[in-house]
Amino acid sequence: MKILSTKAHGILDYLMGVLLIAAPWIFNFARGGAETWVPVVLGAGMLLYSLLTNYEMGVSKAISMRAHLTMDVLSGILLAASPWIFGFNDFVYLPHLIFGILEIGAAMMTESAPSPARDTSAVPGQHRHAH
Repeated sequence: MKILSTKAHGILDYLMGVLLIAAPWIFNFARGGAETWVPVVLGAGMLLYSLLTNYEMGVSKAISMRAHLTMDVLSGILLAASPWIFGFNDFVYLPHLIFGILEIGAAMMTESAPSPARDTSAVPGQHRHAH
C-alpha cells in the first residue's frame, strides 16, 4: 500500500539522515567502531542521494525515485543487519534494527514517482480541456 507521497518521503529522508548521523550520541552507543560509523555513513549517504533525487525535495534531480527507493531498501537492510554483520550485537542492536526496518517500510509505502507538477499556466477561473 502506497500511503506516502514522494514529498512526505523526502521530508522523512532529511529527518532520518540527520537522526542516523546523530544516533550514536543520542542513544549513547558511540564508541568509535562499526556501531557508530554504519549509521553515520548511511545517514550522510541518505542526505546526499536525497539531494540528488528527482522528487520535490531534491536539488539536482539526477537519481530517479525508483533508484532512490531501491537505495533506501538496501541501506535499511544493511543498517538492520549491521549489528550481526559487524559483530557488535552484544553491545547494541536495537537502534540499528528499528531504524533499518523503518527505512525499508518507508520505501515500501512510498509512491514510486512524484506527482505531476501543477499547471500554473492556466488562467484562474478557466478550465483547460484535453484535445
